[in-house]
Amino acid sequence: MSQTFDRLLALEGAFNVRDLGGYATRTAETTRWRSVLRGDGLHRLSEGDIDTLLETGVTTVIDLRNAEETAVEENPFRSHPAVRFHNTSLFHGLAPIDIAASSEDAPFDMSMRYRDALDTCREAVGAVLRAIADAPDGIVLYHCSAGKDRTGIISAILLSLADVDDDAIIGDYALTATISGPLIGRLREKALERGTAPALIERFLACEPQTMRATLDHIRRTYGGAADYLTGVGLTPTDLAALRRRLL
Repeated sequence: MSQTFDRLLALEGAFNVRDLGGYATRTAETTRWRSVLRGDGLHRLSEGDIDTLLETGVTTVIDLRNAEETAVEENPFRSHPAVRFHNTSLFHGLAPIDIAASSEDAPFDMSMRYRDALDTCREAVGAVLRAIADAPDGIVLYHCSAGKDRTGIISAILLSLADVDDDAIIGDYALTATISGPLIGRLREKALERGTAPALIERFLACEPQTMRATLDHIRRTYGGAADYLTGVGLTPTDLAALRRRLL
């Protein structure tokens, strides 16, 4: 009898920790459950949450937030003896609470922001994917603050490398909007406290499907696909094979 899994992990202190398993690929395979997790900020995890993640099998944690974020909201796994920890600042300024200095009426396109980040932050992207490829046995958990932007792009690259179709990748991206109400509400409140215009906040916090579709199109048109993008940022054929083994 096959084992069944919940995509979203029930935790007290995080609302968007979920599994990349269970997605069908174009080659009739299925992505592996309990191998790769994506998530939001972990700084509010309870001791019970930490135990749950360790008991589930987490052995590697990759924090995609920048130094300012990690200083204010410390990662509980930074010095944990049971976990291999990495902190690679990815797409500086993309955190939903780190709103760019802009007016409410300024044009804003999150998909363009994602494309710019893929083009200009390639070294950091390569470091994150290499850390996943080199991870020991067990579950890799990577996360940012909301589990939407930085985490969403890493997830899209991984699922695309596994040959999951675009609609499923887009659906995975959009899940944040439907399962993370308390988290999004907290981020909205913090941004309002900082004086950010409400309309701008909503544009930053949205998980529009067309944002991810445009991002996937950009990876294909500009780089030839996820595998070619990763080769271009320095991953070797051995690294790509390790990522596929972890995913499939």
